[in-house]
Amino acid sequence: MEDANLTKIQKQLCDILQDGISVCEKPFARIAEQLQVSTEQVIHEIRQLKASGIIRRFRANINHRTLGKASTLVTAHVPENEIEDVAKSVNSLSSVSHNYLRNHFYNLWFTLQAKDNKEIAAILSNLHKQFEIDFHSLPVIRTFKLKVRFKINNKQNNININGFLKPKEENVLLSNDEKYILSKLQKELDITEKPFSFLCTDTISKENALSIMQNLIDKGVIRRIAAVIDYQKLGFTANVLFACQVTQDNIIQAGEILAGSELVSHCYERKVFDGWPYNLFAMMHSKSMDEIKNLMNEFTGKQK
Repeated sequence: MEDANLTKIQKQLCDILQDGISVCEKPFARIAEQLQVSTEQVIHEIRQLKASGIIRRFRANINHRTLGKASTLVTAHVPENEIEDVAKSVNSLSSVSHNYLRNHFYNLWFTLQAKDNKEIAAILSNLHKQFEIDFHSLPVIRTFKLKVRFKINNKQNNININGFLKPKEENVLLSNDEKYILSKLQKELDITEKPFSFLCTDTISKENALSIMQNLIDKGVIRRIAAVIDYQKLGFTANVLFACQVTQDNIIQAGEILAGSELVSHCYERKVFDGWPYNLFAMMHSKSMDEIKNLMNEFTGKQK
């Protein structure tokens, strides 16, 4: 389903739901009021968007760094005849969320999350022993931007940033009730009139559940409760992992310039390794590869 086949209200919902729903008893009623339609229609349209695959997930977006977990970007040079086996093994790891084959000497790129850096090192060591391939970790040193919004209900059809989003990174201590609510919110949200009613227990009332949810958001543990869109089905088929080498004197300025582009959803300074001096990374998305190339050429031209 291309975005041209979506109705006006479906396009509006795609935009609204990516920004997150309100923490209240009836969040879809608030959206209905905003769109001047019935709550029943909003719920029906969201269910249709999920059924068609436009909405891939609808749950809490968790900032795992506040929970003390470690994450990194990993790359490796995998011989062509081993790609299928290596990719299958990497994909079997529950701690891997994204895994891509890219056109470069370092052709395999995946994100890895673990309870700490020691566990990440152990996972990569096991992969090395299994395939006799070096897996290089590029952890984040500095975050310039982390905000993914594929806005489709406008003429530009670009990512909307409305400023940069830099997630909190300090560890947060949680109460037992907060841990319970957080574990529940990591499951797919039911699209009903009262989607948070399942959080209530004999000891946690409706009011307490909503208050705990808001506290988790205020602490930075939950970024938002929102829909994740299948951007390729909406026409954003061009995507690039961009990396360049920037001096430490210029890294902050360069990172902020790159993060300012509406085509950039993620922008980080990452640790380098021998043979890989490129420390500034960005994920770029567009409906046109030419648009991405223009951005890269413009940015690299400014760095010379």
